[in-house]
This record gives sequence, structure tokens and C-alpha cells, in this order.
Amino acid sequence: MPASPFAFLDGALDRADHLRDDADALVALWPRAHVILLDDDGRALADADKALRTAMGNELGGGPGTAVFLGLRDGQPWFAQRAATVAFDAPERIDLRSAASHWPTFDSTVFAQARAVLHWHARHRHCGACGGEVAFVRGGWLGRCDRCNAEHYPRTDQAIIAAVTDGTRLLLGRQKAWPRNRWSVLAGFVEPGESLEQTVAREIMEESGVRVRTARYIASQPWPFPGSLMLGFLADAEPDMPRAGDELEEVRWFDANEVRDGLSREWSAADDVHDGIVLSAPISIARWLIVQWLATQPA
Repeated sequence: MPASPFAFLDGALDRADHLRDDADALVALWPRAHVILLDDDGRALADADKALRTAMGNELGGGPGTAVFLGLRDGQPWFAQRAATVAFDAPERIDLRSAASHWPTFDSTVFAQARAVLHWHARHRHCGACGGEVAFVRGGWLGRCDRCNAEHYPRTDQAIIAAVTDGTRLLLGRQKAWPRNRWSVLAGFVEPGESLEQTVAREIMEESGVRVRTARYIASQPWPFPGSLMLGFLADAEPDMPRAGDELEEVRWFDANEVRDGLSREWSAADDVHDGIVLSAPISIARWLIVQWLATQPA
């Protein structure tokens, strides 16, 4: 199977849902498990070379306790735990964006899964219905209120991200906080009672004033910053004059040559480019969508 064109897909674990309710099985797996440890800022523990440094369950002792069961890889169990809860340390801490750019794909994919679920744990300690304390069961994948017994599941926020074209040009925008000259395709969260296609049309209109005619889904990417799922679309639109909404500093159309030049430049050097644009990071579905659109244009 070919490598995925963006991060957090390759090397996904067998999540082994059937083991989540089997406390005895998880205890038995623990001694030979890899445990990925994250600090309170969501960074993974790493060795002196900034490679992933996992603990083994038998190094930590005891049983899984509050650790989250992530799944299996070739029979090898993987868990995730907050570093502050165990007596284990490593010389470096690595953030997920850096890991996705430099680590092996399996390591960064496991890190992404661990970061998303531990972030959910950290922000859902109390029941949204009654305020009672939430205890995590099923290997860390279900929160149950100790007062009203309400059940809480990991939250994933769905967002569309779209390469919007008028046939010969691509619509790109930039946020004020970005380095100068960095541009990307437009994105936004799905609202209740909305289809994905309706979200594409609404978000593009709100952010640019451009009217979308049709939208076609092509791929998705988990985006654990902190817990989104990016749903990628190619959209055809009217050749309207763009106008930036409240969320963007600037939005406009770019022709194929401008986009091609933008892809040729180092994405992390946007502050150093004085002529032309720089596009999204290679780890993101945003850049892949831009490449997909460019493939439809004459060379």
C-alpha cells in the first residue's frame, strides 16, 4: 500500500476494541507494552537524539491504571499515559508538529492518537450534565460520571477544508498571525444540522464572499490540534471578487503558475520570502489538496 501523502495516517494501530472491556487482558498485556508518555503541554518524551522514548510497562511497574490502551501492532501492545503520573523521565520533549516532520510515520501517528485522547481526558474530568467526577473505563475510551452515570465519549470536531477553484484559479487565504507570504486553502467547522457540502458553501461564503457551486469529497486527515478531523474537498465556484471575512486578513485568487511557484519554496521560510507566496506544510492535507488542484491545470 503506498505511503499516505500527509501525516497521521500511516502506521495506525489495530485499536483492538474487543480488549477494552477486558481488564484482565489489559493487565496481562501491560508488562510488555510500549507506553508513550506525554507532558502536560502535550509533548512526547524523547531521547537525546529527539527520537521517541517510550517506557515499557514492566519498567513502570504495577498495571495500566489510568493509562489509555491505544491498540496493538503485530501483537505488541501500546498505551499512552501522562508523564506526570509516573516515575520516568527522558532528556527531551517533542511537540507533535515537529514529530510529524521528522519522526518515522508510525511513531508520529501513535503520538497523534495519544495526544488527542489524553487531551480529551484532561478537559473532560467532570460531567457536562451534572458536574460529577468522570471516571475513565474501557481502556480509557469511555468516561462515566460517578454521580449520574452519564457516559461520555472522545470528542472529534469535524471541519471541512477545501481547494476552491473558478476553473483556472485557486482561492487561497491567510491569517494575520501567520508568517508573511504564507497562504493556504480555506477551512471551517461543521455546524449542527449541516451537511458537509452545506458547510463548504457556507464557510467559503463567510470567509471570502465567493459562491460555491459544487463540492466533492476526496480525503480526510486526523488533525489532533487538539482533536479535529479535516474533511478534504475540491469545490467549483463562481469567479466572484473575494473579500476577506472576520477570520482572514486577506483572500484572493491565484493562477497555476503562482501556485506552482509557491509549492517550490521551502514552506517553513515564509518570513524570508520577499517575492511570491509560500504554501502549507507537507504534513497537512491542505498542501495535498493544493497539489490535487494543480494536477488539473495545464503544465
